[in-house]
Amino acid sequence: MYKLTEGALDKIMDGIDIEKPVVQVLGHKKLTSSSSDRYRLLVSDGLRTNSFTMLATQLNNLITNNILTEFTVCELSKYALSSVNNGGKEKRVIIILEVQVIASGDKVGHKIGNPSNMSKAETETAKPNLNPSTAAYHHNSNGTMQKNASSHHSSSEISTTPIAALSPYQNKWVIKVRVLTKSQIRTWSNSRGDGKLFTIELVDESGEIRCTAFNKECDKFYDMIEAGNVYYISRCSLKPANKQYNTMKNDFEMSMTSDTEVVLCHDNNEDIPTLQFNFSPISQLETMKKDETIDVLGVVTTCSELQTVSSRNTGKEHMKRDINIVDDSGVMVCVTLWGKQAEEFDGSDNPIVAIKGARIGEFNGGKNLSIGISGIIQKNPDLQEAHRLRGWYAKGGNLENAKSLSRAGGGGGDVNAPLYTFQEVTDAKLGERMNAADVFSVVATINIIRVENSIYKACPVESCKKKLVDQSTGIFRCEKCNKDYPNFVYRLLASMNIADATGSRWITAFNEEAEKILGMSAQELGELKENDNDAYMQKFGDASFKRFTFALRVKSEVFQDEMRMRHTCVSISPVNYNTYMTHLLNKICKLAHIEKLED
Repeated sequence: MYKLTEGALDKIMDGIDIEKPVVQVLGHKKLTSSSSDRYRLLVSDGLRTNSFTMLATQLNNLITNNILTEFTVCELSKYALSSVNNGGKEKRVIIILEVQVIASGDKVGHKIGNPSNMSKAETETAKPNLNPSTAAYHHNSNGTMQKNASSHHSSSEISTTPIAALSPYQNKWVIKVRVLTKSQIRTWSNSRGDGKLFTIELVDESGEIRCTAFNKECDKFYDMIEAGNVYYISRCSLKPANKQYNTMKNDFEMSMTSDTEVVLCHDNNEDIPTLQFNFSPISQLETMKKDETIDVLGVVTTCSELQTVSSRNTGKEHMKRDINIVDDSGVMVCVTLWGKQAEEFDGSDNPIVAIKGARIGEFNGGKNLSIGISGIIQKNPDLQEAHRLRGWYAKGGNLENAKSLSRAGGGGGDVNAPLYTFQEVTDAKLGERMNAADVFSVVATINIIRVENSIYKACPVESCKKKLVDQSTGIFRCEKCNKDYPNFVYRLLASMNIADATGSRWITAFNEEAEKILGMSAQELGELKENDNDAYMQKFGDASFKRFTFALRVKSEVFQDEMRMRHTCVSISPVNYNTYMTHLLNKICKLAHIEKLED
């Protein structure tokens, strides 16, 4: 027979912690009001049943894979008590965070005991003395969190909701979280205006989530929040996570609003997880794939001077610094730091660095690492592995002739354009590096070219090329040069959709590359439009369904407070089918695990 923890549900709902209670699942219901699937369970402890029990979203597979079926007996290894709005009343809810199946429903085959239903009144949060901490704090009308004068409880007694229990239909929550990472402020400027943002990655015992602050909230909270500290955070908006840009293990992500409140927690926070590393020897990089991420620990052997590189797309300057690190596997690799990390890094005295989320790159047959927007570097961390590595280096490791995986010039700043499919680009998360673009090539077919606004009258000054304002007087004004001109030159700006067998992208091709696609110069096309518009339109139609090899630069940008990818055509050329067929054959051989025969 299977023994349930009788009386556990009543005690849990009264705020009493029960260690690893054993319960039985009697049914489940999918919540249709949530923007992400959530499951509500009916559970029994043998004496009572409780339908206000929810499964954390990361455990949804237990339902979809038919693991938590009817009559299953399981142990609640970790749970939290939270509340949700139900019919205008706050109801207490048990959130299951970790569960261990003791016996499957098929094996048990029946309901254990004769449990009675828990009444609705017993689930309401208004029940006296549920948890004294729920009365310790209240929210003022201005949105700030203030301690009640009559309360003697410490700030650690604020009633909080675990990250795993957050969902869009619940808005009255406070989370207690540690800030794992804080990005630099990123800015953008487009036709709709300017803006800025920064992101933080948060963690508690139940899970992790990303939070973004835009514009006013960026100014308000950036200097206040520090990585490593624990905070109470409330009144953020919640939405489904955009997995193209967010790799955290959560179906949701948060955005700060004008009502958001952030309060530093001064209490003992040992129960809140800290940054965790999963170090791999540097020698393993040699067999790992490009664009994979890895945690590494190494000794800095050399550190370059701060360098300035310019973006080919925008001309904007970025700061970078290359460091070489080695570990006790006897292998060395070049790591590129960007932005503020590059400016502030001091590589003197051969520090130990712990790097989380370094991205693998390739250049000239070698491997390198770079630290992007979500990467973290800690210097001389107080870790057992770091102390052991320092001992190895001091006792002779510094004299060893290390094997270098990186080739000259391969520190992360050089352009390399490997041939990808669009699906491979998505899988490799190209374009997501902070303040940097990725370049790749793709064999693709033109679906359509937008004719409207594809050609314009530009400033005749070669170094300017900006669009002119037609003053309808035969005179054209350039706002950039702040001059009037009696003449102009035609320039092309072609927006087009291209596709391969795995997907499609909207890209922008500027003058020279657009001319190759259309087979005419911008000046010839402009004159054709003036004299024969039908022939002009036909030129764009003729370009459809042609196949080229496109070299594309991809970079993330912000549009209406949302991240998106911008693809710009760097170059275009006819498909070299001999090279392309060889590339495809090599891929087929690799997928089939066969060795290609040499001629």
